[in-house]
Amino acid sequence: MFSVAIDGPAGAGKSSVARRAAAALSFIYVDTGALYRAVGYCAAQKGSDTKSAAEVEPLLDSISVDLKFVNGEQRVFANGEDVSEAIRTPDMAMHASNVSAIPAVRAKLLDMQRSLAARNNVIMDGRDIGTVVLPNAQVKIFLTASPESRAMRRLADHKARGEEISFETLLDDIKRRDEADSTRAAAPLKQAEDAVLVDTTELSFEESVETVIALIQKGMNQGKE
Repeated sequence: MFSVAIDGPAGAGKSSVARRAAAALSFIYVDTGALYRAVGYCAAQKGSDTKSAAEVEPLLDSISVDLKFVNGEQRVFANGEDVSEAIRTPDMAMHASNVSAIPAVRAKLLDMQRSLAARNNVIMDGRDIGTVVLPNAQVKIFLTASPESRAMRRLADHKARGEEISFETLLDDIKRRDEADSTRAAAPLKQAEDAVLVDTTELSFEESVETVIALIQKGMNQGKE
């Protein structure tokens, strides 16, 4: 099986780029961020403080998270409920960041992620895919962009869904998320030593996808040599 690890900060376009690249290469796309959002969603629904391991850990045995493909689209299910849209709010992004800092949550999802990679050609994106989840991935990419560029892209996403939110709020959210993800004790966000850095600040979405596909194809061709 061939594995691609795409890491990077919030709002860098990892999910959109990875999803398009996976479709083009007939790989399975695994959105690990959605898994953490789903756990955060369940904990928040229970009224738990998602920053508190003492409050979140007792819930884990009762939380079931799954990825399913419905009409060719990856959907996220939490305890049987399709939460694909519900987990895409700024609040859920912070809950995801909070629970991802809890080692027991990471352990719960780690086996699931590795199992998917063992059975399929995958493109997996997240914060620690190349460093922790799939350290032996054949291709590792660290996708990033300036905070301002990432906030503008998030703003466009919210507007497309008819949601009103300010650029300043999104920029603040992204900076807080970067700080939380980079400084957490459990598997902090960092570039793997053997990852290729791709800065998409000045790239269009299509250019970003083309760059990532080219890197993956290069890795696949090297594997055949």
